[in-house]
Amino acid sequence: MIDAPARPAVSTAQPEDYVQLLKPRVMSLVIFTAVTGLIVAPGDMNPLSAALSILCIAVGAGAAGALNMALEGETDALMRRTRGRPVAAGRVSKGDAMAYGVVLSVFSVMLLGMAANWFAAGLLALTIVYYAVFYTLMLKRRTPQNIVIGGAAGALPPVIGWAAATGQAPWQAWLLFLIIFLWTPPHSWALALYSAGDYARAGIPMMPVARGAKSTRGQIVLYSLLFVPAAIAPAFVGLGGTIYAVVSIIGGLAFLALAVQVWRSRAGDQPDKADTVGREAALYDVRAEAKPARNLFAFSILYLMALFAALLVEQIPGLGL
Repeated sequence: MIDAPARPAVSTAQPEDYVQLLKPRVMSLVIFTAVTGLIVAPGDMNPLSAALSILCIAVGAGAAGALNMALEGETDALMRRTRGRPVAAGRVSKGDAMAYGVVLSVFSVMLLGMAANWFAAGLLALTIVYYAVFYTLMLKRRTPQNIVIGGAAGALPPVIGWAAATGQAPWQAWLLFLIIFLWTPPHSWALALYSAGDYARAGIPMMPVARGAKSTRGQIVLYSLLFVPAAIAPAFVGLGGTIYAVVSIIGGLAFLALAVQVWRSRAGDQPDKADTVGREAALYDVRAEAKPARNLFAFSILYLMALFAALLVEQIPGLGL
């Protein structure tokens, strides 16, 4: 087993390390989906309250990321993909990261309650606790279904945005939740297929480690068959219009085609390329047989962004068809 790097006696943290603790890439997706939920919700919201609400949701997501890194520093240090993170690399102490996450959590929840409403604030608090405690501490190391159950945390931002705007979370908001919830397994397992060595070293029972690559490829297809109809559904229930219908159907067919390619491939059957060549793993640098998984992983991000972008575009006067 690889030992975690020794922590320096004097902190070497830089401002960018505290930005990295917030998981800015994840935060950008959270912001985008939360903005969509807030804007497509019926009624008008004060622009200042809306801006503060999005800020709070973004900070809350970052706080959850900081708590996750604080709790997983030793685990992250064992994985090529994550060992450069601030806590794993020893630039930020676990205690400092925990304090940072707790302060940001309290700040974001309290400010959202005052800027919008306490129902939205409660949902934000639930999201932070769910991700940092339920997923990180209870699920991640205990079940290969970790990402399926834990995906609820990443799916809540559009519901929080909708609740911030209206004080309610109707079924339309939960349909947006369902889209992200069902998107998460094929997206995450596609990455896991060519990062299985990382998870195995860290003792995390991701699906390819616990059930094997072949089973994972089959489950990617299964969840894709559930996800794509959910992604198209807003076009037929009045939440999305013509633009959304075109984007969701064409993109959904492409998603299914890529999922079938993964199923027919040998992705995950061989060690990670980084293990083979002895260097840092890159998200898109994989063995030839794992390229279908990489392609699905990359396209899944574009497709989810396109779905929510279409909903936003249709809110522009004259474009909602």
